[in-house]
Amino acid sequence: MAKIIKKFASVLHSSGPDVKRETETERANGRTGCVAKEGVCSSLRVFALRYGPGQELLSSLQAFVEERQLKAPFIITCVGSVTRATLRLANATASNTNEVIQLRERFEIVSLVGTLNREAHLHICLADKEGKTIGGHVLGDLEVFTTAEVVIGEAADLNFTREMDSRTGFPELVVQKCPEPT
Repeated sequence: MAKIIKKFASVLHSSGPDVKRETETERANGRTGCVAKEGVCSSLRVFALRYGPGQELLSSLQAFVEERQLKAPFIITCVGSVTRATLRLANATASNTNEVIQLRERFEIVSLVGTLNREAHLHICLADKEGKTIGGHVLGDLEVFTTAEVVIGEAADLNFTREMDSRTGFPELVVQKCPEPT
């Protein structure tokens, strides 16, 4: 794992052919740093956490982020199990694009990904006792069954916020370079 993280961090510091330096406009708007294919480079900090039976995973992660005042946190990996989950499904029907389901059984966490800023945007994939999977946008109510082992990354030089996007109708991610200390 340490080798993977070290390699990931070195990729973040890459200055290959797909990387350009910020423009004067980007610098003036606070969106500074090297831009790689529409992305902004940053150094990486890593936090490893474990949550136990009965803990609500989303609120626990948000509390951790708030306590540490992380500005650009995201999930690197998560394994574990839950007994409850509330998810929003994408395009469930043509007339109801925001169908919400509440799950009440034991599931393995197959995947948990997303950003953890104040308006967290997480997607989860869960497997039931037969190995069948279901996934969606996490709304909450992720009650840990046995354990949830989570590795959180923070892009240390960035700040994640969300702004309403009229094209999607949802608050979408805005990535900004943190101001240089004076």
